[in-house]
Amino acid sequence: MGEYSGSRKHICPVTLTTYQMLTWRPSKTAEFVHFSLFDREDWGLIIYDEVHLLPAPVFRSVARIQARRRLGLTATLVREDSLETDVFALIGPKRFDVPWKDLERQGWIATAHCVELRVPLQGGDRLDYAVAEERDRYRIASTNPAKLGVVANILTEWTGARILVIGMYLHQLRLIAEAHGAPLITGKTPQSKRDQLFNEFRSGEHKVLVLSKVGNFSVDLPDATVCIQVSGTWGSRQEEAQRLGRVLRPKEDGGSASFYTVVSRDTVEQDFAERRQLFLAEQGYAYTIQIADPGADE
Repeated sequence: MGEYSGSRKHICPVTLTTYQMLTWRPSKTAEFVHFSLFDREDWGLIIYDEVHLLPAPVFRSVARIQARRRLGLTATLVREDSLETDVFALIGPKRFDVPWKDLERQGWIATAHCVELRVPLQGGDRLDYAVAEERDRYRIASTNPAKLGVVANILTEWTGARILVIGMYLHQLRLIAEAHGAPLITGKTPQSKRDQLFNEFRSGEHKVLVLSKVGNFSVDLPDATVCIQVSGTWGSRQEEAQRLGRVLRPKEDGGSASFYTVVSRDTVEQDFAERRQLFLAEQGYAYTIQIADPGADE
């Protein structure tokens, strides 16, 4: 983007939290309450973190902040609505792009092993799935109770490791958290409580942390080495990559990371899982496919 030699006070970093603050308003037709705080300054450089979010209607308005230079940062320039090209209109052309595998070889991120564990639907769940509407089929497959045994097997295999369990359906996540005595963080968890639990995870007081979709962004847990994804948002390639990114921080011992995706076999969830993996496949990652028996160790 060129050299900038202006004063630091004229650099405006826009993070996900800033997006949310800037775009708050009491109603959809009201003015943005906090914009005046930024409009009154003469910005030399504005930096948008997680810039792939910018084309979303709720965030697009922050592109109106005036600055002599703009810089966008993201590890996942991909959107399911295909609006990632709007970033170039809002910010400017792409100037630098490095494949994840190149960063891995250079030691900036950890080596990662990706595994997809396919679990069969059992008993009455198979019948419920067969007669359900399409949207309900995805929910039934995603919350397959047989996944709980597979998660337990993985946790046993990685006893002592720092593990994140992440998913979409709160009831499913509560069952996992209660079964293993692990803290659960959701959108309703106060920020002070989140910070406390994150610190306890970093210190080793908690070895397992269960996260809802709040774990997709802005979670700094460098000691996490294993991520278990039990459910996701349809075919979101961005979410898949963000969740793998939770365990890609370089490890002090030079060790690798493991990313498990648990899906229901021969269901729409398996189809969506293949779509979710496309961005990572383009980055050079391969998934090992295993048929999981929830009653046996993996």
